[in-house]
Amino acid sequence: MLVDFNDRLRQIVLLAVIILLALVLLKQLYIFLPGFLGSITLYILLRESYNRITLIKRRNKTITALFFVLLSLIIIAIPVYFSAMLISDKILALAGNSATLIADAKMVSQKVFEQTGFALLTDENLAEFQKKMATFVPTVLNSSATIISNFAVMFFVLYFLLKNGRDVEKFLRKFIPLKEENINLLSTETRNMIRANAIGIPVLAIIQGTIATIGYAIFGVQDWGLWGFLTGVFSMVPVVGTSIIWIPLTLYIYASGHNGAAIGLLVYAVVLIVNADYAARLTILKRLIDVHPLITIFGVIVGIGLFGFWGVIFGPLLISYFIILVKIYMNEFGTGAEQPGTA
Repeated sequence: MLVDFNDRLRQIVLLAVIILLALVLLKQLYIFLPGFLGSITLYILLRESYNRITLIKRRNKTITALFFVLLSLIIIAIPVYFSAMLISDKILALAGNSATLIADAKMVSQKVFEQTGFALLTDENLAEFQKKMATFVPTVLNSSATIISNFAVMFFVLYFLLKNGRDVEKFLRKFIPLKEENINLLSTETRNMIRANAIGIPVLAIIQGTIATIGYAIFGVQDWGLWGFLTGVFSMVPVVGTSIIWIPLTLYIYASGHNGAAIGLLVYAVVLIVNADYAARLTILKRLIDVHPLITIFGVIVGIGLFGFWGVIFGPLLISYFIILVKIYMNEFGTGAEQPGTA
């Protein structure tokens, strides 16, 4: 009995040390969490092709892994870099000319107040806006350094995941204390959700951004390419989505005296930009995986707060995990589960 107690005590102490070290490591490496999540996403998307080339066609693992990393770099990092270069000058110019922005905002607010009696901006709002604009450029520079670091981590970890992914998967299967069928369920759900969101959400962003860009050009929006790009980016934001961009643009055009163009853009946005999201979800995402809209909406809200950009992928996955784990718990330990010692 004393030996069993000592063994259990040693086990508890060891687990406590492991958990403590894990928390310390997580705290120090949390800034690179988006990079780790990105590497996991890419690994799940590429693993079948990598395994087919290395296991069936017997190609060299190192060369194949390097090829896939280079391919991912071309597909992801290079377009992101050129997109940032195209819009950074304009955004920084807008940030550096805050007086013009404030004047335009006041004009829009005054026009709305005259028509509706509702004040969009107050002196407190403007003071807060000026403070944020003063810190905008340093924030962008710091964010750029973090993004570059996470890209480096993402491709670095991806290389080792591709080379040693099968060993990692075997270890996780031994580590997870569930029945084989439930482990397979988790694996399938992870693969399906990541594929659906990693492919579907960027496609939706491209579709809405393209449609918005065409509309902005038709109705005379200045820098229509920049605003179209930003509309595609903000399409990933849950609930409000693209309206963060096209509503202020519509108000600005209306306040500038171009009432016809403002009404046209409003109709265009409601009919085409907004409904393009619903149409694409009913076609593209349903073909990838039939995800309930509530899982996507609340998942993205939760995920962005936890993981930043990668939350659009891993947020819905967390909610799906919660639902699946409840089902697994009922399967493993519910009243219908097979009890120890029963036939």
